[in-house]
Amino acid sequence: MEEFEALLNESLEMDTPDEGTVVKGKVIAVEAGQAIIDVGYKMEGRVDLKEFANPGEAPDITVGDEVEVYLRAAENARGEAVISREMARREEAWDRLEKAYADDARVEGAIFGRVKGGFTVDLGGAVAFLPGSQVDVRPVRDAGPLMGLKQPFQILKMDRRRGNIVVSRRAILEESRAEQRAEVIGNLSEGQTVEGVVKNITEYGAFVDLGGVDGLLHVTDMAWRRVNHPSEILSIGETINVQVIKINKETHRISLGMKQLQEDPWDLVAAKYPLESVHKGRVTNITDYGAFVELEPGVEGLVHVSEMSWTKKNVHPGKIVSTSQEVEVMVLEIDQAKRRVSLGLKQTMRNPWEVFAETHPEGTQVEGEVKNITEFGLFIGLDNDIDGMVHLSDISWDQRGEDAIQQFHKGDVVKAVVTEVDTDKERISLSIKALDGDPFAEAVGGVKRGQIITVTVTAIEDGGIEVEYEGMKSFIRRSDLSRDRAEQRPERFQVGDHVDVRVTNVDAKSRRLGLSIKAREIAEEKEAVEQFGSSDSGASLGDILGAALNKGDE
Repeated sequence: MEEFEALLNESLEMDTPDEGTVVKGKVIAVEAGQAIIDVGYKMEGRVDLKEFANPGEAPDITVGDEVEVYLRAAENARGEAVISREMARREEAWDRLEKAYADDARVEGAIFGRVKGGFTVDLGGAVAFLPGSQVDVRPVRDAGPLMGLKQPFQILKMDRRRGNIVVSRRAILEESRAEQRAEVIGNLSEGQTVEGVVKNITEYGAFVDLGGVDGLLHVTDMAWRRVNHPSEILSIGETINVQVIKINKETHRISLGMKQLQEDPWDLVAAKYPLESVHKGRVTNITDYGAFVELEPGVEGLVHVSEMSWTKKNVHPGKIVSTSQEVEVMVLEIDQAKRRVSLGLKQTMRNPWEVFAETHPEGTQVEGEVKNITEFGLFIGLDNDIDGMVHLSDISWDQRGEDAIQQFHKGDVVKAVVTEVDTDKERISLSIKALDGDPFAEAVGGVKRGQIITVTVTAIEDGGIEVEYEGMKSFIRRSDLSRDRAEQRPERFQVGDHVDVRVTNVDAKSRRLGLSIKAREIAEEKEAVEQFGSSDSGASLGDILGAALNKGDE
């Protein structure tokens, strides 16, 4: 008996499976949502039917099926084995997944739940985490169609001890997409015309699906004309013909163009728009430095701010023209190589300075408002938004310019005379004092150099005497008061005396007469000598002057 008992115990120890291992069993009954499984050696256990179902599917188990289960404990309080189908599947799955991870192979699974930051995936018994960024190549708004669908995944990392597995669906898609892109790109060539579907529209262009690979159609390659936004021309889902401009074999980037399939309007620009010809155009864009004007679709020219107005020099272009406004412009320059046309707006209107010069010759009287007062003169507003300037020296005949200008204020309406028009420098010179004529010119209009005139003494000074002729003041220096040095004394004259003097200079610019008593005496002596004697006759100067005086009396 002792030997039999020893053999029995040895047999039980050898054949009874160890706890914590996977054993085979047979389904002997299905009741109350559980499957009763006989694992041999008079051990039976219960497993919930849901452990036999894949996510989203009904349990697939019937009586008589052989299944593998995980033996957690040989006997519980009720004398039953504690077994688990799910843990058996997990152990089996981990073995399979570790081999796939080592071989960098794909695994099959199904997304069955949503968790923070991603989704849960059943990999045939093992649960993995699928981050939201690894679901697709682009963000997925609705993952509903992907739930419960069996599909391949790539294992990114796994830790059996912690029970963590991270998978990616995006890696599979990118790989297949790369293969597809390589195939499609291999069939494309630069210059080829292909058909595509507009997939996405951005500020700078549109992405076009060429059948598995996207190409970028930049906004500048959509049309020869200016396109502010791609949505002006294209819409998502639209089928279009494009030309392959460039293919980057390394990055698989494809540049596309639409305008290349159309005739380039620049081929005819030089013939259609000769220099100095005038055309109508539409303002398409306004900048700080000018305005762009469309002459025809695809052909734009720039009107520089300096060519916009004859008179508005420091004004923003937006205050002269507005977007979409139709304007007349003149072609100033064409650069075919740089595809640039320089246009002029002011050239379509006559130069207002030329018009003013024609209608207001020198001497014309004008009237205008004082626009500005500066340290060197007055600016008077004239016709056609042009200004004329009255210099300080042209304000008054009698006052200093600095004093005379104090009498004027902005907004005053004044009259003036046009003295000069310089159309090249765009300057108009005016004179207020010329309105009353030139009193100096009127006073000395008939006076010539060398002439003897009579003046009236108005003041006696140490350096000479002040005299007046027809209202014009002059000064005779002491040295010019007499031929005789002894008589060069200002005090021998009195205010109110009438004195004959000789005109030595007429300076219209400084408005001064040069006068001299000495010059008159010298001239008279010379004349007397010429008429009544000479130094060779033996007559004295007194005799000669006496004879001249006597003849004068006769």
